[in-house]
Amino acid sequence: MVDAKSSPYRRLLLKLSGEALIGDGEYGIAPTIVEQIASQVAQVHGLGIEVAVVIGGGNIFRGVKGAAQGMDRTSADYMGMLATVINALALQEGFERQGLHTRVMSGIEMPRVAEPFIRRRAMRHLEKGRVVVFAAGTGNPYFTTDTAAALRAMEIGADAVLKATKVDGIYSADPMKVPDATRYDALTYDECLAKNLRVMDATAISLCRENEMPIIVFKLAEPGNILRVARGQAVGTTIR
Repeated sequence: MVDAKSSPYRRLLLKLSGEALIGDGEYGIAPTIVEQIASQVAQVHGLGIEVAVVIGGGNIFRGVKGAAQGMDRTSADYMGMLATVINALALQEGFERQGLHTRVMSGIEMPRVAEPFIRRRAMRHLEKGRVVVFAAGTGNPYFTTDTAAALRAMEIGADAVLKATKVDGIYSADPMKVPDATRYDALTYDECLAKNLRVMDATAISLCRENEMPIIVFKLAEPGNILRVARGQAVGTTIR
């Protein structure tokens, strides 16, 4: 059981981009970054919170980019989904090194490396204290891993989606390009869509709006941020 004094949440879905695993490199997976993420997830799990993760694949292959370079979009998206499975297996290894029992569930069936996504089985894993990593997006082309995160959060009955990014919240413009961009502490779903802030794709935002799923956007690289968000501290930007 979760100590109400420690956290307002019972079950959380953490959305990580594939780029989050790169570290200082240009592509691939940095074991030290995986270890840092796993350590924070272990701390959150230690509060009694059930944790699920959706991981992207942009550090290995991005379907939209492949399509822009002339590849068939459907084929490119499937390649991107397979990249997320590689990342999910890396996270599983990192989590288990922290003593967390972990299951990878894939939207594309590949029984030798991952369980197929079955909603009731996923919820049972969480109830038993296992961390579940959702791979291969929704299992369908033309849908981003942001949409997969929103969908899985709804399916497992998560209390919030935690979207880890490179910056410390949502800004009116890219703060790396516009130094005086305004940072928002809170936004509504409609404001996020109307301002075209692109923190998540419109399908994911709309799905969260329709199901009243809070989204908390925060900086992953800040040590301890995942734990702070899980404890309900004011970190980053909240979309409600």
